[in-house]
Amino acid sequence: MPCEGCMERENMSTGATMEFLLLGFSELLCLRVLLFLIFLVVHLVTLAGNMIIFMAVIMEPSRPPMLFFLCQLSAIELCYTLVIVPKALLSLIVVDSSTISFIGCAAQMHLFVALGGAECFLLVAMSYDRYVAICRPLHYMAVMSEGFCLRLAGVCCLGAFAVALGLTVAVFRLPFCQSRRINHFFCDVPAVLHLACTQSYTPELPLLAACVLLLLLPFLLILTSYVCIAAALLHVTSSVGRGKAFSTCVSHLAITLLHYGCATFIYIRPKSSYSPARDKVVSLVYTNITPLLYPLIYSLRNKEIRGILRKMLKRNKIAQLN
Repeated sequence: MPCEGCMERENMSTGATMEFLLLGFSELLCLRVLLFLIFLVVHLVTLAGNMIIFMAVIMEPSRPPMLFFLCQLSAIELCYTLVIVPKALLSLIVVDSSTISFIGCAAQMHLFVALGGAECFLLVAMSYDRYVAICRPLHYMAVMSEGFCLRLAGVCCLGAFAVALGLTVAVFRLPFCQSRRINHFFCDVPAVLHLACTQSYTPELPLLAACVLLLLLPFLLILTSYVCIAAALLHVTSSVGRGKAFSTCVSHLAITLLHYGCATFIYIRPKSSYSPARDKVVSLVYTNITPLLYPLIYSLRNKEIRGILRKMLKRNKIAQLN
Protein backbone atom coordinates (compact mmCIF):
# COMPACT_ATOMS: atom_id res chain seq x y z
CA MET A 1 0.00 0.00 0.00
CA PRO A 2 1.28 3.47 -0.81
CA CYS A 3 1.97 5.67 2.17
CA GLU A 4 0.18 8.94 2.81
CA GLY A 5 1.76 12.31 2.27
CA CYS A 6 4.30 11.45 -0.39
CA MET A 7 6.73 14.18 -1.31
CA GLU A 8 7.96 14.79 -4.84
CA ARG A 9 11.32 16.52 -4.89
CA GLU A 10 11.25 19.17 -7.56
CA ASN A 11 14.88 20.21 -7.30
CA MET A 12 18.12 19.44 -5.53
CA SER A 13 17.56 22.04 -2.83
CA THR A 14 14.57 20.09 -1.49
CA GLY A 15 16.62 16.89 -1.38
CA ALA A 16 19.54 18.69 0.26
CA THR A 17 17.36 19.79 3.24
CA MET A 18 15.53 16.47 3.55
CA GLU A 19 16.41 14.11 6.41
CA PHE A 20 15.73 10.47 7.26
CA LEU A 21 15.27 8.92 10.68
CA LEU A 22 17.29 5.75 11.31
CA LEU A 23 15.30 3.87 13.94
CA GLY A 24 18.13 1.40 14.49
CA PHE A 25 17.55 -0.65 17.64
CA SER A 26 15.02 1.69 19.25
CA GLU A 27 12.86 -1.31 20.25
CA LEU A 28 15.71 -2.68 22.40
CA LEU A 29 16.16 0.21 24.83
CA CYS A 30 17.10 -2.01 27.78
CA LEU A 31 19.85 -3.73 25.78
CA ARG A 32 21.43 -0.67 24.21
CA VAL A 33 24.49 -0.56 26.48
CA LEU A 34 25.16 -4.28 26.08
CA LEU A 35 24.73 -4.12 22.30
CA PHE A 36 26.99 -1.08 22.11
CA LEU A 37 29.78 -2.83 24.02
CA ILE A 38 29.46 -6.02 21.94
CA PHE A 39 29.44 -4.16 18.61
CA LEU A 40 32.31 -1.91 19.69
CA VAL A 41 34.51 -4.88 20.65
CA VAL A 42 33.65 -6.73 17.42
CA HIS A 43 34.31 -3.57 15.38
CA LEU A 44 37.70 -2.94 16.98
CA VAL A 45 38.78 -6.58 16.58
CA THR A 46 37.63 -6.51 12.94
CA LEU A 47 39.60 -3.34 12.25
CA ALA A 48 42.67 -4.74 14.00
CA GLY A 49 42.52 -8.08 12.15
CA ASN A 50 42.12 -6.57 8.71
CA MET A 51 44.71 -3.89 9.42
CA ILE A 52 47.27 -6.49 10.55
CA ILE A 53 46.78 -8.54 7.37
CA PHE A 54 46.86 -5.40 5.21
CA MET A 55 50.08 -4.10 6.79
CA ALA A 56 51.71 -7.54 6.81
CA VAL A 57 51.13 -8.02 3.09
CA ILE A 58 52.18 -4.45 2.27
CA MET A 59 55.47 -4.91 4.13
CA GLU A 60 56.23 -8.15 2.30
CA PRO A 61 58.67 -7.39 -0.58
CA SER A 62 57.55 -10.28 -2.82
CA ARG A 63 53.79 -10.76 -2.97
CA PRO A 64 52.15 -13.53 -5.04
CA PRO A 65 48.84 -12.59 -6.73
CA MET A 66 46.65 -14.24 -4.08
CA LEU A 67 48.27 -12.14 -1.35
CA PHE A 68 47.82 -9.02 -3.48
CA PHE A 69 44.10 -9.74 -3.79
CA LEU A 70 43.89 -10.57 -0.09
CA CYS A 71 45.47 -7.20 0.70
CA GLN A 72 42.84 -5.47 -1.41
CA LEU A 73 40.11 -7.53 0.27
CA SER A 74 41.32 -6.39 3.70
CA ALA A 75 41.34 -2.76 2.54
CA ILE A 76 37.76 -3.11 1.26
CA GLU A 77 36.66 -4.66 4.56
CA LEU A 78 38.27 -1.81 6.50
CA CYS A 79 36.35 0.78 4.47
CA TYR A 80 33.21 -1.35 4.50
CA THR A 81 32.95 -1.49 8.28
CA LEU A 82 33.86 2.19 8.69
CA VAL A 83 30.97 3.18 6.39
CA ILE A 84 28.33 1.32 8.43
CA VAL A 85 29.38 0.49 11.99
CA PRO A 86 30.25 3.94 13.49
CA LYS A 87 26.80 5.29 12.61
CA ALA A 88 25.18 2.15 14.05
CA LEU A 89 27.19 2.55 17.27
CA LEU A 90 26.13 6.18 17.50
CA SER A 91 22.46 5.18 17.18
CA LEU A 92 22.88 2.94 20.23
CA ILE A 93 24.15 5.68 22.53
CA VAL A 94 21.82 8.46 21.27
CA VAL A 95 18.54 8.47 23.18
CA ASP A 96 16.41 9.66 20.27
CA SER A 97 16.38 8.17 16.78
CA SER A 98 19.47 8.98 14.76
CA THR A 99 18.97 11.35 11.84
CA ILE A 100 20.87 11.29 8.57
CA SER A 101 20.68 13.83 5.77
CA PHE A 102 19.40 13.02 2.29
CA ILE A 103 22.91 13.37 0.84
CA GLY A 104 24.47 11.46 3.73
CA CYS A 105 22.02 8.60 3.28
CA ALA A 106 22.71 8.47 -0.47
CA ALA A 107 26.47 8.55 0.11
CA GLN A 108 26.27 5.76 2.69
CA MET A 109 24.18 3.59 0.37
CA HIS A 110 26.49 4.21 -2.57
CA LEU A 111 29.64 3.36 -0.62
CA PHE A 112 28.04 0.30 0.97
CA VAL A 113 26.88 -1.12 -2.38
CA ALA A 114 30.11 -0.15 -4.16
CA LEU A 115 32.38 -1.77 -1.57
CA GLY A 116 30.19 -4.86 -1.38
CA GLY A 117 30.16 -5.08 -5.17
CA ALA A 118 33.92 -4.63 -5.35
CA GLU A 119 34.26 -7.52 -2.94
CA CYS A 120 32.04 -9.67 -5.20
CA PHE A 121 34.22 -8.89 -8.22
CA LEU A 122 37.38 -9.41 -6.18
CA LEU A 123 36.19 -12.88 -5.17
CA VAL A 124 35.86 -13.62 -8.90
CA ALA A 125 39.46 -12.48 -9.46
CA MET A 126 40.62 -14.70 -6.60
CA SER A 127 38.75 -17.71 -8.01
CA TYR A 128 40.40 -17.06 -11.40
CA ASP A 129 43.77 -16.96 -9.65
CA ARG A 130 43.05 -20.38 -8.13
CA TYR A 131 41.91 -21.69 -11.52
CA VAL A 132 45.16 -20.61 -13.22
CA ALA A 133 47.29 -21.93 -10.33
CA ILE A 134 45.68 -25.38 -10.43
CA CYS A 135 44.69 -25.84 -14.07
CA ARG A 136 47.56 -23.97 -15.76
CA PRO A 137 50.44 -24.07 -13.26
CA LEU A 138 53.21 -23.74 -15.88
CA HIS A 139 51.71 -20.48 -17.19
CA TYR A 140 50.77 -19.08 -13.77
CA MET A 141 53.45 -16.39 -13.46
CA ALA A 142 53.01 -15.31 -17.09
CA VAL A 143 49.21 -15.02 -16.82
CA MET A 144 48.98 -13.56 -13.30
CA SER A 145 51.59 -10.87 -13.80
CA GLU A 146 51.78 -7.82 -11.56
CA GLY A 147 50.38 -5.54 -14.28
CA PHE A 148 47.46 -7.86 -14.98
CA CYS A 149 46.61 -8.09 -11.25
CA LEU A 150 46.66 -4.29 -10.92
CA ARG A 151 44.36 -3.89 -13.94
CA LEU A 152 42.05 -6.59 -12.62
CA ALA A 153 41.84 -4.92 -9.21
CA GLY A 154 41.13 -1.55 -10.85
CA VAL A 155 38.33 -3.02 -12.99
CA CYS A 156 36.77 -4.63 -9.90
CA CYS A 157 36.61 -1.32 -8.05
CA LEU A 158 35.56 0.91 -10.96
CA GLY A 159 32.90 -1.53 -12.15
CA ALA A 160 31.37 -1.85 -8.69
CA PHE A 161 31.37 1.92 -8.10
CA ALA A 162 29.68 2.52 -11.47
CA VAL A 163 26.90 0.00 -10.79
CA ALA A 164 26.43 1.37 -7.25
CA LEU A 165 26.15 4.92 -8.57
CA GLY A 166 23.43 3.95 -11.03
CA LEU A 167 21.48 2.10 -8.32
CA THR A 168 21.80 4.96 -5.81
CA VAL A 169 20.63 7.57 -8.32
CA ALA A 170 17.65 5.40 -9.29
CA VAL A 171 16.62 4.85 -5.65
CA PHE A 172 16.90 8.48 -4.54
CA ARG A 173 14.93 9.80 -7.51
CA LEU A 174 11.83 8.08 -6.08
CA PRO A 175 9.14 9.98 -4.12
CA PHE A 176 9.35 9.19 -0.40
CA CYS A 177 6.77 9.27 2.39
CA GLN A 178 6.71 12.29 4.69
CA SER A 179 7.47 10.15 7.76
CA ARG A 180 10.84 9.10 6.26
CA ARG A 181 11.44 6.65 9.14
CA ILE A 182 13.96 3.99 8.06
CA ASN A 183 13.53 0.91 10.25
CA HIS A 184 17.20 -0.02 10.03
CA PHE A 185 20.57 1.02 11.45
CA PHE A 186 21.90 2.24 8.08
CA CYS A 187 20.58 3.27 4.66
CA ASP A 188 20.22 -0.18 3.16
CA VAL A 189 18.57 -0.45 -0.25
CA PRO A 190 15.50 -2.55 0.73
CA ALA A 191 14.84 -0.36 3.79
CA VAL A 192 14.91 2.86 1.72
CA LEU A 193 12.86 1.31 -1.10
CA HIS A 194 10.22 0.41 1.50
CA LEU A 195 9.59 4.16 1.96
CA ALA A 196 8.90 4.72 -1.75
CA CYS A 197 5.33 5.82 -2.39
CA THR A 198 4.67 3.48 -5.28
CA GLN A 199 2.48 0.43 -5.77
CA SER A 200 4.29 -0.96 -8.81
CA TYR A 201 7.40 -3.10 -8.92
CA THR A 202 9.18 -0.62 -11.22
CA PRO A 203 11.39 0.85 -8.43
CA GLU A 204 12.75 -2.64 -7.80
CA LEU A 205 14.09 -3.00 -11.35
CA PRO A 206 17.36 -1.09 -10.69
CA LEU A 207 17.95 -3.27 -7.61
CA LEU A 208 17.28 -6.37 -9.69
CA ALA A 209 19.73 -5.20 -12.36
CA ALA A 210 22.37 -4.45 -9.70
CA CYS A 211 21.84 -7.92 -8.17
CA VAL A 212 22.39 -9.51 -11.57
CA LEU A 213 25.61 -7.54 -12.15
CA LEU A 214 27.03 -7.66 -8.63
CA LEU A 215 25.76 -11.00 -7.33
CA LEU A 216 24.47 -13.40 -9.96
CA LEU A 217 27.08 -12.83 -12.68
CA PRO A 218 30.11 -12.97 -10.30
CA PHE A 219 28.70 -16.07 -8.59
CA LEU A 220 28.31 -17.84 -11.94
CA LEU A 221 31.90 -16.96 -12.84
CA ILE A 222 33.15 -18.30 -9.50
CA LEU A 223 31.09 -21.45 -10.00
CA THR A 224 32.57 -21.88 -13.47
CA SER A 225 36.10 -21.55 -12.07
CA TYR A 226 35.50 -24.22 -9.48
CA VAL A 227 33.84 -26.57 -11.95
CA CYS A 228 37.01 -26.32 -14.05
CA ILE A 229 39.15 -26.83 -10.93
CA ALA A 230 37.12 -29.90 -9.92
CA ALA A 231 37.43 -31.33 -13.44
CA ALA A 232 41.20 -30.81 -13.34
CA LEU A 233 41.52 -32.45 -9.93
CA LEU A 234 39.75 -35.56 -11.21
CA HIS A 235 42.80 -36.20 -13.39
CA VAL A 236 45.18 -35.94 -10.42
CA THR A 237 45.99 -39.49 -9.32
CA SER A 238 47.66 -38.58 -6.03
CA SER A 239 45.28 -38.02 -3.12
CA VAL A 240 47.95 -35.85 -1.49
CA GLY A 241 48.06 -33.66 -4.59
CA ARG A 242 44.27 -33.32 -4.67
CA GLY A 243 44.19 -32.48 -0.96
CA LYS A 244 46.90 -29.85 -1.31
CA ALA A 245 45.16 -28.24 -4.29
CA PHE A 246 41.81 -28.24 -2.53
CA SER A 247 43.26 -26.78 0.68
CA THR A 248 44.33 -23.67 -1.24
CA CYS A 249 40.67 -23.08 -2.18
CA VAL A 250 39.01 -23.73 1.20
CA SER A 251 39.40 -20.21 2.62
CA HIS A 252 38.16 -18.59 -0.59
CA LEU A 253 35.15 -20.95 -0.73
CA ALA A 254 34.27 -20.20 2.90
CA ILE A 255 34.33 -16.43 2.34
CA THR A 256 32.36 -16.76 -0.92
CA LEU A 257 29.60 -18.75 0.80
CA LEU A 258 29.42 -16.26 3.69
CA HIS A 259 29.33 -13.22 1.44
CA TYR A 260 26.88 -14.47 -1.18
CA GLY A 261 24.66 -16.27 1.33
CA CYS A 262 23.83 -13.14 3.31
CA ALA A 263 23.67 -10.85 0.25
CA THR A 264 21.32 -13.20 -1.62
CA PHE A 265 18.99 -13.48 1.38
CA ILE A 266 18.70 -9.70 1.74
CA TYR A 267 18.56 -8.44 -1.84
CA ILE A 268 17.21 -11.14 -4.16
CA ARG A 269 13.54 -11.17 -3.14
CA PRO A 270 10.35 -9.16 -3.81
CA LYS A 271 9.50 -6.01 -1.87
CA SER A 272 6.37 -7.69 -0.43
CA SER A 273 8.52 -10.08 1.64
CA TYR A 274 10.47 -7.27 3.31
CA SER A 275 10.78 -7.78 7.09
CA PRO A 276 12.61 -5.00 9.01
CA ALA A 277 13.36 -7.08 12.10
CA ARG A 278 14.70 -10.03 10.10
CA ASP A 279 16.73 -7.77 7.80
CA LYS A 280 18.40 -6.03 10.73
CA VAL A 281 19.50 -9.34 12.21
CA VAL A 282 20.93 -10.59 8.90
CA SER A 283 22.56 -7.20 8.27
CA LEU A 284 24.25 -7.40 11.68
CA VAL A 285 25.86 -10.65 10.60
CA TYR A 286 26.66 -9.24 7.17
CA THR A 287 28.26 -6.01 8.38
CA ASN A 288 29.83 -7.12 11.69
CA ILE A 289 30.42 -10.86 11.91
CA THR A 290 31.56 -11.74 8.37
CA PRO A 291 34.23 -8.98 8.21
CA LEU A 292 35.50 -10.33 11.56
CA LEU A 293 35.64 -13.90 10.21
CA TYR A 294 37.51 -13.05 7.00
CA PRO A 295 40.95 -12.38 8.56
CA LEU A 296 40.47 -15.35 10.90
CA ILE A 297 39.68 -17.70 8.01
CA TYR A 298 42.65 -16.56 5.95
CA SER A 299 45.03 -16.54 8.92
CA LEU A 300 44.11 -20.10 9.84
CA ARG A 301 43.96 -21.57 6.32
CA ASN A 302 46.63 -19.70 4.38
CA LYS A 303 50.23 -20.80 5.03
CA GLU A 304 51.65 -17.72 3.31
CA ILE A 305 49.69 -15.39 5.58
CA ARG A 306 50.78 -17.32 8.66
CA GLY A 307 54.38 -17.15 7.49
CA ILE A 308 54.20 -13.39 6.90
CA LEU A 309 52.60 -12.81 10.32
CA ARG A 310 55.34 -14.87 11.99
CA LYS A 311 58.03 -12.84 10.20
CA MET A 312 56.33 -9.60 11.24
CA LEU A 313 56.25 -10.74 14.88
CA LYS A 314 59.94 -11.69 14.70
CA ARG A 315 60.82 -8.26 13.29
CA ASN A 316 58.90 -6.59 16.12
CA LYS A 317 60.71 -8.70 18.75
CA ILE A 318 64.10 -7.91 17.22
CA ALA A 319 63.23 -4.20 17.14
CA GLN A 320 62.21 -4.31 20.80
CA LEU A 321 65.43 -6.10 21.79
CA ASN A 322 67.54 -3.55 19.91
